[in-house]
Amino acid sequence: VQLVESGGGSVQAGGSLTLSCEVRGPTYPSWCYGWFRQAPGKQREGVAAVPYDGSPTYYANSVRGRFTLSRDIGKSVFYLKMHGLRPEDTAMYYCAAQRSQYCGNGWKHADEYRDWGQGTQVTVS
Repeated sequence: VQLVESGGGSVQAGGSLTLSCEVRGPTYPSWCYGWFRQAPGKQREGVAAVPYDGSPTYYANSVRGRFTLSRDIGKSVFYLKMHGLRPEDTAMYYCAAQRSQYCGNGWKHADEYRDWGQGTQVTVS
């Protein structure tokens, strides 16, 4: 499969953005999908993830209550809706897929994910 992100951009603090990740392939695999971000000089950080059946949805403490991961399986797209953005949310955001149905405790570990998108930049000032 190929993962293609879109929706990044520049916003002021307190603003909102919605990132999209299109899963391109013959089918929408029943996998765990996640969002990661990486700021310059920092390690890639797990932001949110969802297993194949949609529950539970995992969130990093730093974004819980502000970000929401949702899916439209019919369109083979999953989203990261971001509200209350802060300058510290500035990063390159990536979507990724584990080739397994469940995310498990490793949902925030980049090594657990095999497929990655190219990234989309989010800048909050």
